[in-house]
Amino acid sequence: MLQIRYGVGMILGLSILADLSAKNNIKQEKPMVITATRTPQTADASLASMTIITREDIERQQVRSVQDLFRGLPGISISNSGGAGKFTDVFMRGTESDHVLVMINNIKVGSATSGTTAFENIPIDQIERIEIVRGPRSSLYGSEAIGGVIHIFTRKGGGEKLTPRFNFGGGSYGTLEGSASLSRSWQQGWINLTASGFGTRGFNSCNGSYTAGCFTFEPDHDGYRNVAGSFRGGYRFQNGLEIDGNFMQSSGKTEYDGDFVNKAKMMQQVFGGTVRYSPTDFWRVSLIGGLSHEDSDNFLRRAFQTRFNTTRTTVSVLNEFTINPNHRLTVGTDFQNDHVKSTEAFTVDSRTNWGVFGQHQATIAKHDFLLSIRHDDNQQFGSRVTGNVSWGYPLTENVHLLANFGSAFKAPTFNELYFPGFSNPHLRPEDSRSYEFGSRGKISFGDWSLNFFETHIDRLIAFDSMTFTTANIDKARIRGFEGVFSGQIKEWIFNTNLTLLDPQNRSDDSNRGNILPRRAEQSFRINADRQFGSYMLGATLLVEGQRYDNIANTLKLHSYIKFDLRAEYLINKRWRLQGRIENLFNEHYETAAFFNQPGRNFIAMVRYQP
Repeated sequence: MLQIRYGVGMILGLSILADLSAKNNIKQEKPMVITATRTPQTADASLASMTIITREDIERQQVRSVQDLFRGLPGISISNSGGAGKFTDVFMRGTESDHVLVMINNIKVGSATSGTTAFENIPIDQIERIEIVRGPRSSLYGSEAIGGVIHIFTRKGGGEKLTPRFNFGGGSYGTLEGSASLSRSWQQGWINLTASGFGTRGFNSCNGSYTAGCFTFEPDHDGYRNVAGSFRGGYRFQNGLEIDGNFMQSSGKTEYDGDFVNKAKMMQQVFGGTVRYSPTDFWRVSLIGGLSHEDSDNFLRRAFQTRFNTTRTTVSVLNEFTINPNHRLTVGTDFQNDHVKSTEAFTVDSRTNWGVFGQHQATIAKHDFLLSIRHDDNQQFGSRVTGNVSWGYPLTENVHLLANFGSAFKAPTFNELYFPGFSNPHLRPEDSRSYEFGSRGKISFGDWSLNFFETHIDRLIAFDSMTFTTANIDKARIRGFEGVFSGQIKEWIFNTNLTLLDPQNRSDDSNRGNILPRRAEQSFRINADRQFGSYMLGATLLVEGQRYDNIANTLKLHSYIKFDLRAEYLINKRWRLQGRIENLFNEHYETAAFFNQPGRNFIAMVRYQP
């Protein structure tokens, strides 16, 4: 109780101080978002904790992968097994890596077998924008959204004439990369085509032995190659009917260290389309459909070993009713089918899920409310009901108080249910309850937010050493704090994040009180950039605290500090040169035990953009 009172007092005190310094706040264009409510709204109107990443952010920071982009963001921990193209886990607010729902252009993606998304195989050059919503969203999206939602949008482009863009560069570890795009938009339509390639010789991914880590000894270079392409286009008719379609394919080959497999060919495909129409002024209906496909062929040297192919088909119908400016109602239904084809003998290889949901957004006497409820009918697990309640209040003109409660669930994956040798077909879905209280606001030189949260998860699925199968044996209680500031001081543009996390195992066994594996307990990141005429200089400081690699907390991964420098030179309005030195002080660190991360390295890039 003392912690709650301290948190409330801290938020109120900082809120009052922030309001006193907000008189000269600079007005900026408000970005639009859709992920938190599945309907368009301005980012500052959302009651959810969000991070928005734009194409401008990606290019300014000169990041080369999604894991590089996510590392150090509020509420997010990254675990990577040996560099570019290697297995990457994303943990949000201390929940499991398969507790994060991922979408690309409104289409659910991810593997039905592992339950996770291959972030390592999503090329950064294909991305236009990312919306990250922290906190449960099962009441809108169904299974998986216990920790939050990551929504990736591919390049949309623009320009009244056919506009080309391209970049090409290379650097350490024999890395070469490049992309090219063509785009055009006109009064009623838009189109974009993008192609990209990436290749690196890599470094030795694992320091393991025959008894630990990757259970082999292969002191070699583990490379990665990726070729990807995307299309996105749409048209708006005179009667208001709007259609758009999108496609993305990413194919990669990666090498790693392992005693059973040490090479893989991967492919991700996403097809999607949307039709929107407003029969009346207050009613808008959207039909969204698509398919995501993930293939993974695995080899030991050149000998084929296993294949895992999963296909997810989704169809959604959304009805948005604007009753009046203060009341908006959304009613929708979702259909989802997951299908698995594999060399492994899965007892069940397909399942469907139907979901219906309703959401009410209201403003009453300056109080903002969001109420949502959803019913899912899963072919294997029957009915699940989840809900969310959110509240917001403008304490002053520039300071808002926020509170959220949400329940969520996660259906077991096909691997957990049916993989030969260690699965359990009697598993039940995991359930969670989350609470959040926070505040956000504006001051004369930027925006800030503070959030305290707590999540309880029941029936966590884990490996049972007594039966050598998966089982619903674990519980977890996760507490945390997120602080965010972004703004401009003098000529410097700053983005700062601080996350404090206490992700505890609450099972009734010897592991009770231990920290959940591979989550950093503290994380701090600051980006700073400044322009000097034709030059831009920037730096990123990332500090991450210790973490553990196993449930017993006997294998500790130490804290680390990583410092990156970047520079940019504007040759003219169309051409620019970029350069980045990553891990300047050559810090040695691991986010998964025995698996190496890049040492000091550099990348140089030339960009053309009209």
